[in-house]
Amino acid sequence: MFSFIHGAPSREPVSLPLFPLKTVLFPGGVLPLKVFEQRYVTMTKACVKDDTPFGVCLLTRGEEVPGSSTASAEIAFAPIGTRARITSWDMPQLGILHIRTEGLGRFQVQSHAIAKDGLVSARVTEIAPEPALPLAEAFKPLASLLELLINRVGRESFPANLALTDASWAGYRLAEILPLPLPIKQSMFEINDADVRLTVLARFLKQQGLL
Repeated sequence: MFSFIHGAPSREPVSLPLFPLKTVLFPGGVLPLKVFEQRYVTMTKACVKDDTPFGVCLLTRGEEVPGSSTASAEIAFAPIGTRARITSWDMPQLGILHIRTEGLGRFQVQSHAIAKDGLVSARVTEIAPEPALPLAEAFKPLASLLELLINRVGRESFPANLALTDASWAGYRLAEILPLPLPIKQSMFEINDADVRLTVLARFLKQQGLL
C-alpha cells in the first residue's frame, strides 16, 4: 500500500501514511499509542504485516479523533515529522491495538492527500540525520540531569540503550521530556544543529532554576 526507501536518505519523494498527533516524536524516541479508529487500525496492521513505518507529524489544527471523516479535511499539521517503526504490538480487545513505536529519521512533507476514511497519506523526502557529535564538556551537566529524569520517569519509557554522551541523542531526549509547549518542542525538533539545541535547552533550564 505504501512504500519507503530504507538505507541512505533519498531525494526522491516517497509515499508514507501519516498519523497527525498532538505530540512531537523525536528520532530515537519511544512513543506508545492506543489505536482504535478503524482507519488507523487498518494502517497499523498494514505496517506490521509489511514491516514498514508510518509518519508522525505534530497536529497544529483539528483533533486527533474528529467527530466525522469530513472533519479530517480541517486538520493541519507540521510539515516536518518522524518515521515511526512499530517495535511491538498487542490487541487486548477486538478493534483496539496497543503499539510501541520508535522514532527513526525525520522527513519533510512535499504534498498530502486525505482519503474518504480520513487517512492522510503524503509524499515525503527524507532529511539527513545530524552528524554524530560527542557531548561537549560544557553540556555534561545536561547529561547528568537527563539521566536523573530518565530514572524518575522510568527506563521503560526510553530506548534500551542510553546514549548520554551523544549530543543529538541527549538533546532530543531532553526536548521530549521537558514540559515545553508543543510549538517549542517542534522547533527543537526542526533544529539541525545539536549544540544549538543544547544551548537553548540549557538556557531554559537555567531560567527554571533546574541547572
